[in-house]
Amino acid sequence: MRELPQGPTPPRNGDAIETDFLLSRRAVLSGAGALALLGVAGCSTSGGGDLPALQLDDTVTGSVPIRPSISVDKNITSPDVMYASLTDHGFNVPEVPYLKVKPEFRRQIVVDTTGEAPGTIVVHLKERMLYLVQPGGDAIRYGVGIGKDGFRWSGRANIQYGREWPTWTPPPEMIQRKPELVKWQGGQPGGLTNPLGARALYIYQDGKDTGYRIHGSPEWWSIGQAMSSGCVRLINQDIIDLYSRVSKKNPVVVM
Repeated sequence: MRELPQGPTPPRNGDAIETDFLLSRRAVLSGAGALALLGVAGCSTSGGGDLPALQLDDTVTGSVPIRPSISVDKNITSPDVMYASLTDHGFNVPEVPYLKVKPEFRRQIVVDTTGEAPGTIVVHLKERMLYLVQPGGDAIRYGVGIGKDGFRWSGRANIQYGREWPTWTPPPEMIQRKPELVKWQGGQPGGLTNPLGARALYIYQDGKDTGYRIHGSPEWWSIGQAMSSGCVRLINQDIIDLYSRVSKKNPVVVM
């Protein structure tokens, strides 16, 4: 904690009393102004300090809204921790060179602007972002890769169920386009090279499988790109995090 301004130094002679008093008064006023600016910026001090917490509300002053505070989450930390290598169900998931991933596509907490209920998964195709709406006005945001033109789906649905290290079965039309995939027509077992990655969430609409998934991908460099066959893909470390937060029945909005 920074030190508070000290009181005026006792004068050495009578002539210095007025000068020292003015300097001290300016220091106090300057310090008060700095504290006021920090309060407006949402800064706070840590630990059991002597300064009381500043109580800000969300009212609008003039035309500038006061931004609500951002919550803290133990799994939203520095990228070198979030994207480090890990062992999951016997698979060694490699680290992600996060410096090659644009900062906006890394996992982070943001102010929720979706207007959806907590627990809703919102995929914003244009932004290449996925939002998991949180209580209290926050959302956890992940960068995603989306489908190529002509392969995208949008609408309201829900997560019917999820799978860890899922089996991937290419649909017949994909095998027609890529005959080399015929070897997986009975299903490719889960693993590090499986296109569905470490987790998959299966999107259903009105009780019917849409064929679209929210899933992981070993191709971290595809995040932010439109190159999938329609599914929404995340970095493997991010889909593991997202999967741990959903109930497998969450509403989904793809827009």
